[in-house]
Amino acid sequence: MSILSREGSVLDRPGSAGISVDIDVLLERIRNDLHEPQKAFFDDNSTEILGLSAGYGAGKTRALCAACVKLAALNVGFTGAVMEPTGPLIRDIWQTDFEQFLEHYEIPYTFRASPLPEYILHLPGGDTKILCRSFENWSRIIGLNLAFVLADEIDTVAPTVCDRAFPKILGRLRAGNVRQFCAASTPEGFRWMWNTFGSEEAKEREDRKLIRMRTQDNPHLPEDFIERMQSNYDPSMLQAYLNGEFTNLTTGQVYDRFVRADNVINSIPDYSREPLRIGVDFNIGNMSAVIGVKLNDELLIIDEIVSAHDTDALAQEILRRYPTSKIYVYPDASGGNRSTNASKTDIQILETYGFTNLSAKSNPPIRDRVTAVQGLLCNGKGKVRLQINASCKRMIECLELQSYTEKGEPDKEAGYDHMNDALGYLIWREFNPLHARSGRGTGVRLY
Repeated sequence: MSILSREGSVLDRPGSAGISVDIDVLLERIRNDLHEPQKAFFDDNSTEILGLSAGYGAGKTRALCAACVKLAALNVGFTGAVMEPTGPLIRDIWQTDFEQFLEHYEIPYTFRASPLPEYILHLPGGDTKILCRSFENWSRIIGLNLAFVLADEIDTVAPTVCDRAFPKILGRLRAGNVRQFCAASTPEGFRWMWNTFGSEEAKEREDRKLIRMRTQDNPHLPEDFIERMQSNYDPSMLQAYLNGEFTNLTTGQVYDRFVRADNVINSIPDYSREPLRIGVDFNIGNMSAVIGVKLNDELLIIDEIVSAHDTDALAQEILRRYPTSKIYVYPDASGGNRSTNASKTDIQILETYGFTNLSAKSNPPIRDRVTAVQGLLCNGKGKVRLQINASCKRMIECLELQSYTEKGEPDKEAGYDHMNDALGYLIWREFNPLHARSGRGTGVRLY
């Protein structure tokens, strides 16, 4: 087999013929070069879904390289895969680091660049193939039988892509001796890593485990590395980028008073005697509604409806879920002038289903709505009056991720505004302490 450059089709290093590797000695050598959190990640052969939440410079890529070689050795004759967020990152990050790792430990391998990049590790007893794929083209692993999959920087992948790809990837783990999905990432807020490992629901699962790795765990960093990070990042970012902690990293967050620990609950009190109060945002093909109850002077969001097709479909879904409840609706006031139905306005449609309409004559200014929501999330005295059922995942996501534009207005391009608008109509109308129901700005900030 000829030896070609990376631009060619095949690269052999350090050579596949006549080289003997003692696997036990090799793996022990690799392990001895790892720091303690890396060792914990490397040693786990039993957890089906294994996560590594790491700060910058903590050594997560090296941990993945070590785990990849170990899993290849435990699954000789089978196939594994390594996934990066994009195709270029396979070349720029994984291939560079992985080949340096292989050559440092004198592990014989063959690299093939086309049609898709892959490595073959030449180990005692046979070869193990390692495919290199991107999440942007994750469907390319469909139809394969894999022993292991390693995902790098998975929190930088769009949540919608992760939600689609993850169950499909797990479905491919049906070959080999040690079947495992391993993910390493610096956490980027409350995204895939949080949902998979950090949430209360995830912590109760026995098939997954999260190992946390701090930047300071790496003894090989330059002396001033951490000091420079502390000088250039705010405290929230340092929690994630130094300690691997889950924290909100959204800059210019509209609802910056939202804190999961304070505003999200996993169990809800009995509300059976209370009427339902439903905020509604009208959008053709993307109707949004938040369903809450008023308890004393507080609001509890118990449910949500996302992406209903039209007003009729939304109303029918509400009645399907809550057929016996008294229902007050707080819709977008503009729904009195337009319709998704040829004969009735959107508000009239809601009224035909027996809902009591409490919309204002006109919508309040956006700033007033935001101020009203902020005041319930946490007011100036530190009192929390708005709590959200943990099952309302879209509502929580929208509160965390909607940001301000450069013009200082809440962004409406990313799709996080619909649920927030629905919540704002309800809170402004029902909880505004100045009872400003004329649609004019109050001129008063509630926080």
